Amino acid sequence: MAYASTNPYTNEVVATFPDATDAEVQTALAEAHAAFESWRDTSFADRAKVMNAAAAILRRDIDKYARLGTLEMGKLFEESKKEVILSAEIFEYYANHAEELLKPEILPVANPAEGKPVLVHEPLGIVLAIEPWNFPFYQVVRIIAPQLSAGNAVLLKHASNLPQCAAAFDTLMAEAGLPKGLFRNLYAARPHTAMILNDPRVCGVALTGSEGAGTVIAGIAGKALKKATMELGGADAFIVLDDADVEKAARWAVIGRHWNAGQVCVSAKRLIVADAVYDQFLALYKEGVAALKAGDPKDPSTTLAPLSSQAAADDLRDQVTRAMDLGAKVEIIGAPVPEQGAFFQPLLMSNLDGKNAARHWEFFGPVTQIYRAKDEADAIRIANDSPYGLGGSVFTRDEARGARVARAIRTGMVFINHPLSPKADLPFGGIKNSGYGRELIGLGIKEFINHKLINVVDIDAAF
Repeated sequence: MAYASTNPYTNEVVATFPDATDAEVQTALAEAHAAFESWRDTSFADRAKVMNAAAAILRRDIDKYARLGTLEMGKLFEESKKEVILSAEIFEYYANHAEELLKPEILPVANPAEGKPVLVHEPLGIVLAIEPWNFPFYQVVRIIAPQLSAGNAVLLKHASNLPQCAAAFDTLMAEAGLPKGLFRNLYAARPHTAMILNDPRVCGVALTGSEGAGTVIAGIAGKALKKATMELGGADAFIVLDDADVEKAARWAVIGRHWNAGQVCVSAKRLIVADAVYDQFLALYKEGVAALKAGDPKDPSTTLAPLSSQAAADDLRDQVTRAMDLGAKVEIIGAPVPEQGAFFQPLLMSNLDGKNAARHWEFFGPVTQIYRAKDEADAIRIANDSPYGLGGSVFTRDEARGARVARAIRTGMVFINHPLSPKADLPFGGIKNSGYGRELIGLGIKEFINHKLINVVDIDAAF
């Protein structure tokens, strides 16, 4: 079975689920399209009732959903609870703001004889959401909340190791009052992606995943002339300038690199530290990582979770070995982790000069790359020496300086004096090999929308 719940803490297979059949996919498409034809004309107020109801259910049943996330991908239970709350906040954001974000826009004209142009924003149809395992609920909600609020329908292909989390969305949205067909989880097999995207009732695909997956899905969407948004990998820079509060920066670096066991696209993967504070920062960082406690993700005292699967741990270990073969220096910096389950020992990687291709890799787990920067300009150079451009952080006591450095970093998002963390009311997305398009706020809700011009012109106006 391709879809299976496997507890990463024990490597026990809990449940398996069969792939969807071709007939089930076709039924989902037909029901989604039929429901869309009515939903597109449903008022924003009625759509908002569903979004608010979904948020209320998530808040009410937070422990139930959090336990599922912890079971299927090993996330710390407290981190799972925070993810469920963030998901509720996203539903609430669009309940409160969707109508204003999509209201018609009167366009200015130089000459009144040119007409009375108005830009209206209309839903397009069915959106395919292909989502990853590292945030079982947030990744899905940041697509379905805006797209359902806009009047579209959504079919979900979730990660194969999250079948129970995926199924929970069917129950959630039905209980929230969403009309049948507008959302459905599909245990889709690989050939179904092309089947869905080639269907004329489908308007596009939203993918969060690896760079490799993005290349494949974007190719299928492109051949089908369908809109795509891609949120792919990242190797975010965490810059510590010479005037930073080094103690606080080091504490944030430990958190920024190791939350969700380091399996975050916007994790602080590349620490770039000014020469003047490098030794002090490194000592504090090692001390902080050594204090992390790996163990049962359900235990409140655990601060370092296992990776999402044994395969993920094995792949990361192989990647580290290949980096060492290219000349990278690797040092163990954390306390020993349990041998049981998909745990990975925290590592520090250095000697990543311009000749080592590993400096351009994304390490999805508790592997930290560290660089010594000569000065501010060198820190910016190192930060931009990456095929990725998702997020980043800059630490400095001078906010104006931080803003200047942030503008020089070629990436989609930069936080100053804080690790990057997703919020319901902030946009999310990157550039370069990190993908294209934006999610959340007004940018996200307008990705799969027809921005239609309607212009009323005097019949006697000049051509």
